[in-house]
Amino acid sequence: MAHYLTRGKKIVAIGRNYLEHIKELGNTVPPEPFFFLKPTTSYLTGKKFEVPKGVLVHHEVELGVVIGKTGRDISEAQADSHVAGYTLSIDMTARNMQDAVKKKGLPWTAAKGFDTFTPTSPFIPREKINDPYNLNLWLKINGEFKQNGSTKDMMNRIPRL
Repeated sequence: MAHYLTRGKKIVAIGRNYLEHIKELGNTVPPEPFFFLKPTTSYLTGKKFEVPKGVLVHHEVELGVVIGKTGRDISEAQADSHVAGYTLSIDMTARNMQDAVKKKGLPWTAAKGFDTFTPTSPFIPREKINDPYNLNLWLKINGEFKQNGSTKDMMNRIPRL
């Protein structure tokens, strides 16, 4: 499944699924999970992150889930059987762009879809992760902690999503 970076058809991201991040931004907890798409050109592995001119970048360290089996209308009971593995992913956002389009009621996918805006670790097979809801996720930049959280903060678990 390591080929997900080159063969993956889409990145489906979940908005506001980590409680601590919702609190940090002063957002409200959504009554239902909501999704947005990111282009696969936003994947970044082992290369330098590119910041477009005039963009204020914000980062969110998250658990990436790699789906290895296709399906539709999958029940929560069957959902885990579709998970091939995981990645550590960083969802980058052009925060100034996102704020501007949100005020106009427009979609904010463009603020998340720049090339290199989804740095991603190598594929981690499902059997290597004992409990995907008990993982510490953190980000350091130049030795300084920028984010420190846990998948325990996920409000919606993978089968529901």
